[in-house]
Amino acid sequence: MEHTADSEEQNALYEQLRNEAASLDTIHEMLGSGKWTMDFDESGAMTSVNWSDEFRRMLGYNDWDDFPGVLESWSDLLHPDDKERVLKEFNKTIADYTGKMTYDVEYRLLTKNRGYRWYRAVGKPTRRQDGSPITYVGVFLDITDQKDMFSKLAQQQESLNAALEEANQANKAKTAFLSNMSHEIRTPMNAIIGLNNIALNDPTISAKTREYLERIGMSAHHLLGIINDILDMSRIESGRMVIKSEEFSFAKMLEQINTIVSGQCNDKGLQYDCRTVGQIEDSYIGDNMKLRQVLINILGNAVKFTPEGGAVGFTIEDVNRLNHQATLRFTIRDTGIGMSEEYLPHIFDAFSQEDSTSTSNYGSTGLGMPITKSIVELMNGHIEVESKKGVGTTFVVTVTLMQADHPMSEADEFELHPHEMSVLVIDDDRIACDHAQLVLSHMGITCETVLSGEEAVELVRIRHARREDFNLILVDWKMPGMDGVETTRQIRSTVGKDTPIIILTSYNWEDIEGEAREAGVDTFASKPLFAGTVLDEFRAAFRKKNPVSSRSTVDLKGRRILLAEDMMVNAEIMMMVLSMREMDVDHAQNGKVAVEMYQDHGAGYYDAILMDLRMPEMDGLEATRTIRATGQADAKTIPIIALTANAFDEDVQRSMQAGLNAHLSKPVEPDLLFETLEELLAE
Repeated sequence: MEHTADSEEQNALYEQLRNEAASLDTIHEMLGSGKWTMDFDESGAMTSVNWSDEFRRMLGYNDWDDFPGVLESWSDLLHPDDKERVLKEFNKTIADYTGKMTYDVEYRLLTKNRGYRWYRAVGKPTRRQDGSPITYVGVFLDITDQKDMFSKLAQQQESLNAALEEANQANKAKTAFLSNMSHEIRTPMNAIIGLNNIALNDPTISAKTREYLERIGMSAHHLLGIINDILDMSRIESGRMVIKSEEFSFAKMLEQINTIVSGQCNDKGLQYDCRTVGQIEDSYIGDNMKLRQVLINILGNAVKFTPEGGAVGFTIEDVNRLNHQATLRFTIRDTGIGMSEEYLPHIFDAFSQEDSTSTSNYGSTGLGMPITKSIVELMNGHIEVESKKGVGTTFVVTVTLMQADHPMSEADEFELHPHEMSVLVIDDDRIACDHAQLVLSHMGITCETVLSGEEAVELVRIRHARREDFNLILVDWKMPGMDGVETTRQIRSTVGKDTPIIILTSYNWEDIEGEAREAGVDTFASKPLFAGTVLDEFRAAFRKKNPVSSRSTVDLKGRRILLAEDMMVNAEIMMMVLSMREMDVDHAQNGKVAVEMYQDHGAGYYDAILMDLRMPEMDGLEATRTIRATGQADAKTIPIIALTANAFDEDVQRSMQAGLNAHLSKPVEPDLLFETLEELLAE
C-alpha cells in the first residue's frame, strides 16, 4: 500500500511538471521566444546543450544538422562588438555558486537570412546544495523592432530638442530685433515729433503751415501706434502679456471710452449711441486696461471704416450671473464699408487686410484684430464677427468678470480714490498674497503681489523709473532671504520717504518696532489681514503722508543739465525743450565725453544728467557705471535719467542695474521729463 501511495505521488508530480512544461511552451509561443537548456555534471562541466526549434527558427535555421546542440552554434554568431561582453556575463552567471545572479543581456546575432538582429536572453541555473549548476535554462526574444522604435524615438526627441533650442534662439533673436527696431524707429521719431511740437508752438506760422504740421504729427503718432502693436504681438507670442485681476470702476472706464469715441464720431460726422441692458454694476474685478484696449480698438475700427453720415452703436449687456461672476456681452455695430464673406475667416490673421486700398484709405496696420482676439482669449472670453460688404459690421465680445462685493462708496475713499490706487503686497506665502489681494479688492484697490523681497525691490525700481510708483506697500516681516525690514530699507532708497509702507506680521510689533521705524516702516497690520483693520491703517498712513500733497515743487529755472546724445538733431530738440523751463544745458556727443565733462567740472556743477543709451565710443549704460564709480562727491547721488528708444522691461532692468534713476522712452513727452526732473531733484 505504501508503494502504491509513493507511485501515485510520483505520478502526480510528473503530471504537474508536464502541465508546467506545457504552460511554459504556451508562454513561449505567445511571446514568440526561443528556449535553451544546458546540463552540467557534478563537477560543473557542461555536458549537453539543447536549442528549441523556435530558437533555431528565430535565427533562420531548421534542425540539428544546420544548428547543432553545441554552445559554439550560438557563440560563433555573436557580433564582434558584443561577443566578449556577452560571454563574460554568460560564464559569470554559471560560476556564481551563490545562485544570486541572473543572466540578462542584450546583444546582436548574425541570422542566416536577415543579417544581424538584436536579441535579449534571460536565464538562470538551477543548483545543487553545494552551489554547482545542474541545468541552465533561459529564454530568447527578438527585440530588433523594439530597438528600432526606441532609436527612432530617440532621434525624434533629439530633433525636437534641436527644434526647441532653435525656436528659443529664434525667439531671443526676434526679441533682440524688435528691441533694436523699436530703438531705430523711435530715435528719428523723437526728432520728428519734437521738432513738430516746437514748430506748432510758434505763433507766427501761417494757417496752411499749421495744417501741414498737424498732419505730420498725426502721421508720426500713427507710426508710433504701429510700433506699439508690434511690441504687443511680441509680448503675446512670448507669453509675457499678463491679465490682471483687480477691482476697477466700470462706470469710469465706460465714461473714458465714450469720451474718446464720441469725439471721434463728432469729428467725422457719425452718429454714436451707447446703451446698457440689464444690471450693469459700477465696479467689477478684472483687467481694466486690457478690456479698455479691446473695446477702443474695435470701436476705433468702426469709426475708421464708417463713412460720413453713418452710425456706430455700442451695447453692453449682462447676460449671466453665477458664483459671484458676471458675464458681459459687448456688441459693436457700424454701418461702414463691411467685409466680404471670403475675408471674414482671415480677419484675425496677423498683417491680414482685405485689400491693399484699406491701408492707404484707412491706415490699417493689420495687427489690431489679432491683438484684440489674443487679449480676449487671455481673458477667457471669445469674440465673434459678422459683416456684409457695403452694409456694415458687428463685433460681439463676451467676457466674464468677477463681481465686486460692494460698490465703491464715497465714505470708503477717504483722501484717495481707491480705484486709482496701486498697492504692492510682498509676502513669501502665496495664500497670504491671495488673501491680501482679495481684502484690498473689496475696498476697490488694485493690487500687485510678489513672493520675495528681492523681486519687490526690482519691481519698485522699475515702476519708479517709469514714474508709476505704488501708492502703498504692504510687506511681510518674516521672509526667507531678505526680510521685511531690509526690503523696506532698500525700497526707501529708491522711492524716498513719501510712499507709505505697512509691515504685516504675526508676531509682536514691539519686538521689531525700533528697527522697522529706522528702516522706514510707517505702521503695521496684524495677520491675517481684515478689511476693517487695514482700512484704519490706510487712513492713518495716508493722512500722515499723502504722496501728492507732500511733494514740494522744484524750480527748474537755472538748473544745469548735462545732455549725452550722439544725434545732433535730437540734442538740439532736447536743448530747446529744456530751455522752455529756462534750464542751462551742456551737450556731450557720446558717453565718453559725458564722463570727461562730469569729472572736469567737479561735484555739484551739474544738477542732473540726461543719458541716451545707444552712443558710439561709450554707450549710456557704461557711461553711467563709470560716473557712479568715479568717487566724486555726488557720483552716487546725481540724478541720471535714461532717454532711450528701447521699450522692453528688460531694458529698464539693465538701466537700473547700471545705476540710472529713471527710464524715459523716446519720443520723450516734455511734461513727463519736467515732472521726472522735479521729483528727482526734490529728493
